[in-house]
Amino acid sequence: MALKYKYGKREEIPAEQAGFYVERDGAFVLDAEGVVDRAKHEEFRQNNIALANQLKRFEGIDPDAVRQLTEEKRQLEEAAQIKAGEVDKVIEARLRTARADWDKQHRVVVAERDALHGRLTAIQIDQAVVNEATKRGLRATAIPDITSRARMTFKLVDGVPQAFDGERMRTGKDGVSPMTLAEWVEALVSDAPHLFEANAGGGAAGSGSGGAGHRSVRNPFRKETWNVTEQMKIEKSDPQLAARLKATA
Repeated sequence: MALKYKYGKREEIPAEQAGFYVERDGAFVLDAEGVVDRAKHEEFRQNNIALANQLKRFEGIDPDAVRQLTEEKRQLEEAAQIKAGEVDKVIEARLRTARADWDKQHRVVVAERDALHGRLTAIQIDQAVVNEATKRGLRATAIPDITSRARMTFKLVDGVPQAFDGERMRTGKDGVSPMTLAEWVEALVSDAPHLFEANAGGGAAGSGSGGAGHRSVRNPFRKETWNVTEQMKIEKSDPQLAARLKATA
């Protein structure tokens, strides 16, 4: 008996087949790799047919020849306008074209600038939170987790990571001053202890601290904490962070 792809309700699934279905988008569908809903498959096929028909309209057309003809047409129209004494219209049309080209280029530059700013912001926030969290014994395997949390909480304000709740600034322990990275990490030690070494909350000593300070940085690229497994995990999950850790090793 062939398995049905989708059921609207769990009760409709034969008991002996229940294990083959998972709930998805309000229905129960066959949990099988490569299986596609027949309706979606037909929609995809029809879209392909429509696209192929549209492409047939442009068969045999040379794009370069079309652009050349368009330019020649524009030049003829301009010549006719100048001959008729309509120089202002020619200038206005050229300015309109130049403005459209400039606007297009400007949008590209702005998009690239915003993308670069976003990446720089993420790098600065990542570096700041990792530096602070390693003082509390951050696990190397927890770096992707804590940086993800930080990116959802912090924004750069005048080059300094600032914690926010939506658009509202998050305050620190005094209820007035902005929350610091140290306070945020301190809260994580209690709220997400799995991100830190077991004794991170007790102020375990680092090398040469005499038992009074926090844990030393656990960098898997350093000689004293060398760990190839952790190195591979970080390089796979966050190559930029791996590069920074290598540089400070």
